[in-house]
Amino acid sequence: MIHNHLSISSLKESLHYLHVHELRGLCTKLSLSTKGKKINLIFRIIKFVETGEKLILPSYPSISCVKRNTAQELSLNSLILKGAYKNDLKTRMFFKELIGSHFHFTAFGIDWLENRWMAGDPPTFQEFAQIWQSEYIARKQAPVVPKAEWAYINFVQKYIEDNPDTTKEAILRNWNTKRHQHKNYVDKFMLSVCHKYSKLA
Repeated sequence: MIHNHLSISSLKESLHYLHVHELRGLCTKLSLSTKGKKINLIFRIIKFVETGEKLILPSYPSISCVKRNTAQELSLNSLILKGAYKNDLKTRMFFKELIGSHFHFTAFGIDWLENRWMAGDPPTFQEFAQIWQSEYIARKQAPVVPKAEWAYINFVQKYIEDNPDTTKEAILRNWNTKRHQHKNYVDKFMLSVCHKYSKLA
């Protein structure tokens, strides 16, 4: 912990309210890698603040990556490869044929693919279709709480729950106020971090 009034847990919460470009800006200031998704950036910043360790985003095994100048084939038994797979219209229409008209791209689907790629076990389109449909049914029965990094969605859901007669303008105004408060906290924390490491230099 940098100071008693600045906690790591509060920093982590506040970082979720920042935009990706703001998180990348923080990583740049701390001489950290700016690669990866929002959750990767937050984890990298927290790890550095806690330990001083600079994490490097792990690379994907070659078996999970497409070979140069190779197009992604859309067929049941084709492997979905990093660098070739796209969330585009052609892919969406293919999955609609496999799964049904209710198919849509989801964060869960992307996370599942990322995990399979990182594990060196790229799935087939058929495997993806099966896991997507299973997850779709499960979430219809028991809705999943949005991830922490989806701060805006979480805020809006909670605000509407507490203020059922609210307006879009009120939601946006209160969101901006909330986000500004969290950004100020992050800025204050980062000043402490920079001061700490400048003294050690």
